[in-house]
Amino acid sequence: MTNEFKNIVVENSDTIVKKWLGEISKNRVNDYTAAISEELFQSTNREFVNVIFANLDKQGVAPELNDFTERLVNLGWPLSYLTDGLQSFRRVTIDFILSQSEKVDTSHFSKVLDTVDKWVDPIINQLVNEYSGSWEHIVSLQRVALQELSAPLIPVMDNITIMPLIGTIDTERAKLIMENLLDGVIKHNAEVVLIDITGVPVVDTMVAHHIIQAAEAVRLIGSTCILVGIRPEIAQTIVNLGIDLGKFPTKSSLRKGFQSALELTNRHIVDKSEANDDIEKILDSLK
Repeated sequence: MTNEFKNIVVENSDTIVKKWLGEISKNRVNDYTAAISEELFQSTNREFVNVIFANLDKQGVAPELNDFTERLVNLGWPLSYLTDGLQSFRRVTIDFILSQSEKVDTSHFSKVLDTVDKWVDPIINQLVNEYSGSWEHIVSLQRVALQELSAPLIPVMDNITIMPLIGTIDTERAKLIMENLLDGVIKHNAEVVLIDITGVPVVDTMVAHHIIQAAEAVRLIGSTCILVGIRPEIAQTIVNLGIDLGKFPTKSSLRKGFQSALELTNRHIVDKSEANDDIEKILDSLK
């Protein structure tokens, strides 16, 4: 920035900031910042303008900008708050500099515009880059967390585990299901695995293919896979698509599947009163 324009900006910074604060406060009524408290909004604006002026003499970008951006990302402020604020600051600054000029011709206007752009544009570019990078990092962490939760294998009893599936199954998730399934079967020494698709909205050819592959992989390592949660509409879709699920047991509900799992592991559910009667008979026979 030329010394002439820089001096105008520095000497009149209070006036420029006041005009800028007035403009963004006026636009706040119906935008994304309306739900933010007045105190937080004003304190953030003051910090924002301090960051802008910190870049006035910088050839690059002041470190305060990165810290400020990271903090806003963590607080969930939208990128548009920063970009709209900077565009508004650009307009206010240009208008003020022009109002202080004795003559305003095309060349002077172009010079003012170019000077302010060289001040504000690097800040906008850096903000967008920082914001995009931060959000990509957050989204990446969230994706990893969701993947870890998307195909859990839950041991419910010795040698019996359940894998509840919820939501759409794509190729990437199917790979994760396969990995978790095989690792979990070995880790928990599972003889029977129940794959519950109650929460899977659509079972098409691709989904069925992935499930069959998973069941076959479980069979190859010596365990049995039972597919449970087959709703009537899914059963009809499977039949219409000509998908063969005859290689492993299927049940309409988790309850029925669990009963089958108990039978496959030489166990069964008995009524408590009947069990007590059996115990009494055994004790009587020992007398």
